[in-house]
Amino acid sequence: MIDFKRKKGENFEGFLRRFNKSLIKSRRLNEVRQRKFLQPKKNKNQQKEYALISMKMRAKKEYLKKIGKLKEEQNRW
Repeated sequence: MIDFKRKKGENFEGFLRRFNKSLIKSRRLNEVRQRKFLQPKKNKNQQKEYALISMKMRAKKEYLKKIGKLKEEQNRW
């Protein structure tokens, strides 16, 4: 834990500038920002459930293509 205190006679803008520079140098701000959006890995049951749902959706989409209710997509290569 980094402790910051204003020096005697230091104005607030100078203190804020010194604080921000030390945060940038320590790279703690980047670590916190990366952890903010980090998503935990799915457990085995969630992976299986996701796989089953995607298989069902894929099969339904193929069926609709076969009967002509869904237009075939063109590849965007």
